[in-house]
Amino acid sequence: MTPTLALNTQSPRNDPREGNVMTFIRSLCIALALTGVAASTASGQDGPLRITITDGVIEPLPFAAPVFVAENSGAAEIAQRITQVVAADLAGTGLFREIPPSAFISPVTSFDAPVAYADWKAINAQALITGAVSAGSDGRVNVKFRLYDVFSGAPLGEGMQFGGGQGDWRRIAHKVADQIYGRITGEGPYFDSRVVYVSESGPKDARLKRLAIMDYDGANVQYLTDSSTIVLAPRFSPGGDRILYTSFETGFPRIKMMDLASVSSKALADLQGNMTFAPRFSPDGGTVVFSVSQDGNTDLYSMGLSSGQTARLTNAPSIETAPSFSPDGSQIVFESDRSGNQQLYVMPAGGGEATRISFGEGRYGTPVWSPRGDMVAFTKQNAGRFHIGVMRTDGSEERLLTSSFLDEGPTWAPNGRVIMFTREGAGAGGAAQLFYVDISGRNLTAVPMEGGASDPAWSPLLP
Repeated sequence: MTPTLALNTQSPRNDPREGNVMTFIRSLCIALALTGVAASTASGQDGPLRITITDGVIEPLPFAAPVFVAENSGAAEIAQRITQVVAADLAGTGLFREIPPSAFISPVTSFDAPVAYADWKAINAQALITGAVSAGSDGRVNVKFRLYDVFSGAPLGEGMQFGGGQGDWRRIAHKVADQIYGRITGEGPYFDSRVVYVSESGPKDARLKRLAIMDYDGANVQYLTDSSTIVLAPRFSPGGDRILYTSFETGFPRIKMMDLASVSSKALADLQGNMTFAPRFSPDGGTVVFSVSQDGNTDLYSMGLSSGQTARLTNAPSIETAPSFSPDGSQIVFESDRSGNQQLYVMPAGGGEATRISFGEGRYGTPVWSPRGDMVAFTKQNAGRFHIGVMRTDGSEERLLTSSFLDEGPTWAPNGRVIMFTREGAGAGGAAQLFYVDISGRNLTAVPMEGGASDPAWSPLLP
């Protein structure tokens, strides 16, 4: 298996807690209404080496990743970098612990050399990753790797090989790590993915915002818009080639769609000058669901991208926003204050009777359906704290994963195992930052990146 990689590659002045999408959109809707202006258990692989992921605390599995062997003179630096990224991906999950190279007893100097299992057992390595890298004169890089179960003294699965251009070395490393992660945990991959978000700069009461995209781990940042206008709520298409977002380019919110290959945008859903925001694609990419503020009321609409035809999905004297499709496209979860404060509801994708699914104390918003279809992630505000939480799609088994001054806007990793979100600190110096957490509530981690960032949206796996 040798896949070829191809890479395509003025703020409102608010209360400190209102520099965020959920509060901003709801404040906008309320103002319009008032003024009348238009963890589940993961099975491991067969055999003794496996991680069974539960909601409890586990002991990270110790692994060794000697620097991949450079098979020619031009590959040494890339081999070093690829090994570092593979190890960082695995250790970053909280499920694995890297054994430092200083503890190694025997070096790995050849990809095909027999494994000295006794030496790796002596340092308590349970998994061993070996690899080799070659760099051709044509600019291509080839990487091969093997994964070994040290205590059973056997390979875990077959060796694999990936290839691409020299500029693709990070993607190749993520693909290697995805394979290792999947073989040991039984979970789906997510390292070879990207995140689109709102890059923020400037003081909290006058933030400058622009769209940006990066690798899931904060690397390879690229800016998609300038900071001349406010942008909010970027959302990926199912194919990962387009994004929807809300722009204030005309002075009020309007949905735009960007083609990532050309970095060109066009406006969508021009409904006679009404404000449109909070868009999201359907699972097949052919429909967009979004909020429309009209005559002081906010409802959900859908639009077919090929036909341009719109349909009204809700019709209530309340604020309906933040819609998200189920993976099979049959239902939509959204937030509404029809019961008196923000709660979560589920309705058929074509509109119809909605069923409330949130019943805990506090207010609920920004729901997002899991790619697995089994859970909904949400933002919760209660007793002066903000939380990221998950619940079953019928509202049962609610579990709060985080708690802080301001946590909001969850987005799911492609495998439905990890959630990324925005955290903002208190006070004038409290910048917005991206974090991720496992759905068990373990391994809360800040994404390493420069500057402020908010409103992340995780891409599907890259092709």
